[in-house]
Formats: sequence, structure tokens, C-alpha cells
Amino acid sequence: MPSDQSTWLIAVPQDGDAEGLLPEITTKLSQQSKAYSRDTIAELGIPSFKTGTLDSLIALSEELPKQDTFFTSVVAKTVDTLRNLLNNDPSKLSQHILVNERAVDDYLFKGWKWNEGRYGVQRSLREIVDLLNKEVASIDNVMKAKLNNYNLVKGSLVQMQRKKTGNLSVRSLVDIVSKEHIINESEYLDTMIVAVPNNLNKEWNSKYERLTSMVVPRSSISITSDSEYTLYSVVVFKRVRDEFTQKCRENKFIVRDFVFSEDEIVKQKEELAMADTTEKELWTELLRLSRTNFSESFQLLVHLKVVRLFVESVLRYGLPSNYVGLAIKPEPKTTKKALALLTDHFGYLSPRSGRPKKVAGGNEDFAGEYQTLMEQEYYDFVLFEVPWIVN
Repeated sequence: MPSDQSTWLIAVPQDGDAEGLLPEITTKLSQQSKAYSRDTIAELGIPSFKTGTLDSLIALSEELPKQDTFFTSVVAKTVDTLRNLLNNDPSKLSQHILVNERAVDDYLFKGWKWNEGRYGVQRSLREIVDLLNKEVASIDNVMKAKLNNYNLVKGSLVQMQRKKTGNLSVRSLVDIVSKEHIINESEYLDTMIVAVPNNLNKEWNSKYERLTSMVVPRSSISITSDSEYTLYSVVVFKRVRDEFTQKCRENKFIVRDFVFSEDEIVKQKEELAMADTTEKELWTELLRLSRTNFSESFQLLVHLKVVRLFVESVLRYGLPSNYVGLAIKPEPKTTKKALALLTDHFGYLSPRSGRPKKVAGGNEDFAGEYQTLMEQEYYDFVLFEVPWIVN
């Protein structure tokens, strides 16, 4: 059964009063639910493509499902990119999930037409399908490259920002330790920076002078503290630095690897500012590209669906290759009834559609020679689905 979370694209042979089909179906469905109207049911123009040979149609019928899956995945990935860029904000997302600056439903239900300028029907079906594939593959490759580039820059920025956050045992000390906390250019002395758990502050103050020899008495200065650690500076002779570090480790005091450098402070600030600016620029570029590529890839997906409708219609109903298409947005609560109504309405096509019929002996007579090519659930009408992008 087709999903109640997708738009149904239907094709049937153009027999008799083709113009009367849309109002007739609309009237019947609207009697089931008020949700059905001109905004949810529309004619879908199916061009009279060049049919080509039977072998070429069969080959296309076998290939198109895989291509359909690929096209759908490209659309879905583009939506996911937009969703992530916009922090999963539905209201903002709806402003970018547009096709030619129109809502998706407006694109499908308000005058959809085959893009003759880009995919002229004078081409063979194979040429059209190859062109559609080429364009979707190009979109996919560009999106992958741009997204990868953005993620690298974003990851670098997050890493830099992370150094400015966290507790005093891990965060960058560039903006915390200043020049007055450090003894510079001493031949014998070295200033060490130590993060001490707050519950060990008393132990630090009572022990640090005796952790090793050659620790300058009363040299420990509290620089700052947070909810977990207090940061101290302490002066030792350079020759005992390694030993002092080991003794701190044994007592759960964390020696921070830090060398004061005004040049390094300036460099880190500049790198952070540059990374932040680059990330914002790439975010804007990727958002704009994703918006454009969603519009393009969704149109390509619908065009591929129409090609599938045509190919399967020719294989099922034969020539002449004149078919009527409908786009229907099912109302979830009445989906089964809507499908039953369509099945009943188009029941007259059963002799031509190849629907299997039970005959004596329990065997099945496949009137449609190529029915085995159809992967979708079988109806007297041809049906393919366009998944709803955002529910």
C-alpha cells in the first residue's frame, strides 16, 4: 500500500474525456474528506516522449528504481544539511525548503509542467534520463565537497573554542595567566602552573614546599579558581622541574604545560577570530547552496518520477503513448478509503493493465507480459510516490 506520508503520482491511458478526469476524482475524494481540494489534487502533465524500442524501455524500467532511490537520497541529504545548519528549527527550515521560491506543494499542485527548455522531449528517453542523472550526481558531488570543507572548519573552530572552556585542568591558559604570574628570563628559576582540585587546596598549601628540594618558599600564588580547580603558580629551580612534576602527579596535582608568550597570545586570538569568520562565511555559503540545490534536486526527482510513469505506462498499456497524470496528496486518516476509491474508479483498466487474475486450476494468467518488471505494489493504474520532505 502506498504511504500516507507521500504524494502519489498516478498515470492512466488518455481515453475519452481526459479533461473530465480531474474534477471527477476530486469530487469523489472530497466526498470522503474535506482535505481533498484543488490544493491537494492536480493534473500532472505527462509528455509524449519518444518510446524507442521495447528493449530500451525494459532496460530503463529495470534501471529507474535504483536511480529513483539515488535521487531521493540526494534530496533527503540536502534537507538534512539544511536542518543541521538551522539547528533543527522547523520555522526556519520551512523558509528554505522551497522549489523555485515556492512551497513544495505549490510546485506540484499549482501548474506543474515538464521543463521542456532543459529536457526537451525531442531527445530519447535514454538521453533524458542520462541528463537527469548527470545533474543530480553533480549536485551530490558539490554538496559533499562543500559540506566536508565546512565540517573541517567547524571542527577546527569547535576545538579552539573548547580550549577556552572546560575546567582549569584542561582549558587554555592564554587568557588567564598574565605576565606578572611568571618569572621570565631566569637562568635558574622556573615558574610552574598547577591545577589543584578544590578539595585538595589545604593539602597543596601544606605540601608544595616539601614535594621536592629547591622549591622557593612561599612562592605559591592563587591565580584563579572555578567550581572544580584552583590554579596556582609556584617557583622552582629548573633542575627539579621534572621531579616536581612527578611528585605533583602522585598527589593528584595537575601541572599545566604552559609557556608565557605575548606573541602566542596574539597568535591564538587571531587564529580564533579567523576561524570564527571563516566558519560564518562557509555557513552562509553552504546554506545558500543547500537551498538552491534542494530546489534543483527536488525538481529533478519529480521529472524522473514522470519518466518512470511514462515508461511503466507504455509497458503496461501499450501504444499510443498518451497518458493522463494526477498528483494526489493523501489525507492520512482516509488513505485506505482513497486508495480503494481509485482502485474502483480505474477498475475498467484491468483487462489492459496486466493485473493477475485467478483462473481454473489456481494458476495466474498474467495478461501483462511485462508485469514482472513492476517492483511496486500492483494496481490497474501506474503509481509512484514522492516522499513528503517535512511533515
